[in-house]
Formats: sequence, C-alpha cells, structure tokens
Amino acid sequence: MTSEKTYDGGCFCGAVQFTVTGEPAAMGYCHCDSCRHWSAGPVNAFTLWAPAALRITRGADGIGAYNKTPASIRKWCKNCGGHLFTEHPQWNLVDVYAALIPGFPYQAGVHVHYQETRLPMKDGLPKFKDIPAEMGGSGALLAE
Repeated sequence: MTSEKTYDGGCFCGAVQFTVTGEPAAMGYCHCDSCRHWSAGPVNAFTLWAPAALRITRGADGIGAYNKTPASIRKWCKNCGGHLFTEHPQWNLVDVYAALIPGFPYQAGVHVHYQETRLPMKDGLPKFKDIPAEMGGSGALLAE
C-alpha cells in the first residue's frame, strides 16, 4: 500500500477522468504564445508529472490528441472539447493543467517563457526568459 497522495481530476463534462499520484516534478505558469492560444487565456498554470503518475480512470477512448510540434502532444475530451493535459516526450513529463485537479494544493514555483507574457505577474517567483537551462532553454532570468 502506497502512502503517496492521489488527486482526482477530469474534463469539463466529466466524461474523461484521471488521477495523479505523488508530487509533480514542477509547478508554475507558462506564458508562451502556444499555451496562451491553446488555453484561450493569458497564462497557463501547469503541473508537470512523470507519465507513470497519471492514470486515466474513465473515458480513455474519448481522448483526442494534436501535436503542432513534436515537443507537445495536447490532449482533450472528444465529447466536450475540454483540455486535459499535454505530453512533453523530450522531457518525459506530462503537463496536467492545474485547474483540472481541484483538490491539489497547487503552488507555482516559476514562470516560463516570460518574454512572451501578456499578463505581467509580480509575485516574487523566478521569471525565465524561456525555460530553465536543464530543460534545454537559455536559463536566462528576466526582471519582475
């Protein structure tokens, strides 16, 4: 029996449901143009998990996929169109959108792609120009 915490989530209509178990590898806000367009919002609150931490518990056959680039395979519910998560194969991580895990104690740690922001946020968190160097970015920080 595992002592790791499990959190439930799902799409807008509830046809697709999932759990995440344990702790995410990272949490933060993405300001990139791609995430903003996909989410139809000025910023995307992300939680990055190892793929094994995510388990689809209902509606797996109702999940659609689209990848504009090899770096991001975006998933959504075919029934309601609600966004679910984005797989990032190059990092072996999956971004489960924070808003879809209502019981999860989300706490952002960074901002990424802040050079593209349309919603400046003064919260004292590191603001990466693109992404951290260990993930293939410049690692450059921008002023708040």
